[in-house]
Amino acid sequence: MSDKPIMLLVDGSSYLYRAFHAAPDLRGPEGQFTGAVHLFVAMMKKLRAEIAAEHAVCVFDAKGPTFRDEWYPAYKAQRPPMPDALREQIAPIHEVVALLGWPILEVPGIEADDAIGTLAAVAARGGHQVVISTGDKDMAQLVTPDITLYNTMSNERLDEAGVLAKFGVPPERIIDYLTLMGDTVDNVPGVEKVGPKTAAKWIGEHGSLDGVIAAAGAIKGVAGENLRKALDWLPMGRKLVTVVQDCDLSAHVPNWPALEALALREPDKAGLIDFFTRNGFKTMLRELQGEAEGKPASKSKPVAAVTGDLFAEQAPPAEAAQISTQYDTVLSWEQFDGWLAKLQAAELTALDTETDSLDSMRARIVGISFSVKPGEAAYLPLRHDGPDAPTQLPLDEVLARLKPWLEDASRAKLGQNVKYDSHVFANHGIAVAGYAEDTMLESYVLEAHKTHGLEALAERHLGRHGLSYEDLCGKGVHQIPFAQVDVARAAQYSCEDSDMCLHVHELLRPRVAADAGLEFVYRQIEMPASALLTRIERTGVLIDAPRLQAQSHELAQRLLQLEQEAYAIAGQPFNMGSPKQIGEILFNKQGLPIVKKTATGAPSTDEEVLDKLAQDYPLPAKILEYRGLAKLKSTYTDKLPLMVNPSTGRVHTTYSQAVAVTGRLASNDPNLQNIPIRTAEGRKVREAFIAPPGHRIVSADYSQIELRIMAHISEDPGLLRAFQDGIDVHRATASEVFGTPVAEVTTEQRRYAKTINFGLIYGMGAFGLAQSLGIEQKAAKDYIDRYFTRFAGVKRYMDETREAAKAKGYVETVFGRRLWLPEINSGNGPRRTGAERQAINAPMQGTAADLIKLAMIAVQRALDEQGKATRIVMQVHDELVFEVPEVELPWVREQVPALMAGVAQLKVPLLAEVGEGSNWDEAH
Repeated sequence: MSDKPIMLLVDGSSYLYRAFHAAPDLRGPEGQFTGAVHLFVAMMKKLRAEIAAEHAVCVFDAKGPTFRDEWYPAYKAQRPPMPDALREQIAPIHEVVALLGWPILEVPGIEADDAIGTLAAVAARGGHQVVISTGDKDMAQLVTPDITLYNTMSNERLDEAGVLAKFGVPPERIIDYLTLMGDTVDNVPGVEKVGPKTAAKWIGEHGSLDGVIAAAGAIKGVAGENLRKALDWLPMGRKLVTVVQDCDLSAHVPNWPALEALALREPDKAGLIDFFTRNGFKTMLRELQGEAEGKPASKSKPVAAVTGDLFAEQAPPAEAAQISTQYDTVLSWEQFDGWLAKLQAAELTALDTETDSLDSMRARIVGISFSVKPGEAAYLPLRHDGPDAPTQLPLDEVLARLKPWLEDASRAKLGQNVKYDSHVFANHGIAVAGYAEDTMLESYVLEAHKTHGLEALAERHLGRHGLSYEDLCGKGVHQIPFAQVDVARAAQYSCEDSDMCLHVHELLRPRVAADAGLEFVYRQIEMPASALLTRIERTGVLIDAPRLQAQSHELAQRLLQLEQEAYAIAGQPFNMGSPKQIGEILFNKQGLPIVKKTATGAPSTDEEVLDKLAQDYPLPAKILEYRGLAKLKSTYTDKLPLMVNPSTGRVHTTYSQAVAVTGRLASNDPNLQNIPIRTAEGRKVREAFIAPPGHRIVSADYSQIELRIMAHISEDPGLLRAFQDGIDVHRATASEVFGTPVAEVTTEQRRYAKTINFGLIYGMGAFGLAQSLGIEQKAAKDYIDRYFTRFAGVKRYMDETREAAKAKGYVETVFGRRLWLPEINSGNGPRRTGAERQAINAPMQGTAADLIKLAMIAVQRALDEQGKATRIVMQVHDELVFEVPEVELPWVREQVPALMAGVAQLKVPLLAEVGEGSNWDEAH
């Protein structure tokens, strides 16, 4: 970038929606929505840290119509109303942006795009280098040598060459390009069935939109006909997509057109502390308070000095974005036969389905795309039913002809999250074989700490960008089904997916194969686990819905009772979900001791505080019990019966492989891994997971798996001896720490030792141990010191692991899974300390995750080889849950523990234990 002063313009309205849709459902202390606010703050902080701007503005759309509505009344008419959850976050976003030091601009009657265009033009003429931060493709028309675009959501930066590479036309032709395509999001028509490829091609051939219009009579085919139909409209279309650069901003920018009023200010730290406290932004609050007290700031120490800049974004190959594409839409049997021959001859084929649902168990195929080499792909539309849909090949006959190839294990196939596509084909009676590669899992194995969606992978590794689902289908309540998308646009979108999937694979595959550990994790763990999880998900688990409904009724009665009991203790009704009201009742009215305070000095009422107060006072105990039961009711007893698949009578969870950095699986829709088991009510929910007639539920899990892994990794003689001799490891630890013979260890001493054993694995210090045991911190420190004296190998392992993590930026599991630690060299003390704790624990958690995956693969292989009818129905942390015919119980009792214990040879024996019952709870 030049030495000119920088003007940074942020398209706040673009990021509002993107932050809202990208953010998790976070809530503040009063239940307020905060997800979009949180992500917006992070983006603004990132921008300020990365771009040394002197002047900056965050621009938002104002309420009400703009001049484009006068030109064209249908402009944006199809847009759904703003979601309430987003509308509630607009005022907090404006508030915090101002507190962060950014000038804010809203101009009634003028869109944010036009205000930004005007600001950019004025700043560039005034000698500034302008950076526009936006995710809106329309803004590419503003790019000049002095104006560039930066998308914080994708880390994409576009100068003139970047615009040409991405869109196929230079910035001065973007208006022409957009006019031909139209804009479905803004309800601006273009030329029917003209997408990015055709628009760029026409402009390249004829020089400009005017040149295309002049040549309209000579352009052949359906596209030419559609162009001629649109000729009268195109001038208005061009007017609507053109960003205005000469708006009058004098009423909103002091001394306009001078820019002094738009200088970036220092953040208001006191105001931010108050804001972060009110909205529950604990991490940001800690960082800010650390800076305010003169402690190290949160900005990470450069990792490059010790890791070779491991966490920097890798620049994609310069030639990647320039790849030429040839996409076919298959509408005839002749075309189909040609492509089937290509598939049969290909060494590897990328395969993608377009469907009518995100529910993998119910989704039906709308179209299929294939790619056999980068830049070349075909789309096979099968169920498009939009108003202009062409005649398509019959679905059933196409699938019948594809089935032999799809079910041929010798025909290697590739996908992005192949588990989903496997389900989709299975819904049509096709058991796909030969899935050899999965780009999502390749990325996960290489860089578990990053995102693994295909769009992100293509941008990160190739510099390639394609159509988004929203580009095709729109958003919100007016989003159309994929089956109604114009086939030409659908073909572009789906072919891009298959094409870029294959292209990404060609880049990632050698990187995985180059490391023996990563190759083992990918080839022997993740890929087989993906295939097995498909089977487990399709099997599902049987639910006793009437029992859950009865439990829900019981919980409702108990919640009403708890409310009345709490009101009686408090002497008045109050909102049991309101921290503010709880604080007034507990501390102002009842005078309970203040355990800790928030950053603003108010008494804290978080769960830790209520837990401590509940030991001595009845009201906090009632509030905690109420919260726990209310969550149990809303999350499980109310919802699970509604999630039973009517076709199977079972609940089918989805297991996500590429989420947890440790390799653990995540379960969702429904989440079967978070059902509470420490309360009687939580265990009752497990009673509703039942076996069908003639079967039993069997649970098999590893015993003390992470402690065994700690013994193996640390090679501590004391821990190794305890496990090798079959001694209770907690008694052995107590014996060493307290200097007592094993046979004389008391129950209390064993409890202390158990807390120490597990606490140290998770990085617990003296303060945490003191809290857990209810003892003085000095006594806790003495216990830890004694532990490390007796188990010196554990101490050595922890010290060496921390140092190795700082040098490499990651730690590894026993099997070679790489667990990245981006904050391990952070200049922020709490973040660095947290990463150091992760460095100690992650190898154990990750190895445990690897072991349970290897175990379920080994067990399923044995079940298949011996023709058993036993089925795995759930995987929950270190536990496998089976549905077992009663006649196979003896085999399962004997063989499953042996198989699980034999999947790896550690320096201590692995031990798996089984239980059985008519339901999941009984099996424990």
